[in-house]
Amino acid sequence: MDAIVLLREDHKNVEKLFKQFEKTGDDDHAERRKLADKIIEELTTHAFIEEEIFYPAARESAPDTTDHILESVEEHHAVVWMLSELKDMDPADERFKAKMTVLIENVRHHVEEEEDDWFPDVRKAMGRNRLTELGEQMQTARTKAPANPLDVPSATE
Repeated sequence: MDAIVLLREDHKNVEKLFKQFEKTGDDDHAERRKLADKIIEELTTHAFIEEEIFYPAARESAPDTTDHILESVEEHHAVVWMLSELKDMDPADERFKAKMTVLIENVRHHVEEEEDDWFPDVRKAMGRNRLTELGEQMQTARTKAPANPLDVPSATE
């Protein structure tokens, strides 16, 4: 699978989880916990494969995207810290939903910028064969992704 297609699929999957979370009731703590845990897992893996494989390759192939990529890493930094807080937070905590809402807003902004502002430039610069090769590498790297969001490289950068 092409790397950009893979990332867009991840974005769609996480958006579905966000919408499910947004539909939960205030007293549905078990469902919120279950969805939050899945969101944490998905976003941690996604950030890891982007930072380890996609971003360096995109920066090399499409140097004009460097500023976008650096901004994306900073957005990841904020997201993985929120994920780490949500991971240990009781879903009955009055701040749980608020923190998840802020996370969702941040991720939606991040996805929009990637998909609209710079993925097209990367696609043009790399071409299908290179994107397919990267997609395979990213798929393989999923198995090496950390469980802890704070183990994603951007957490400490």
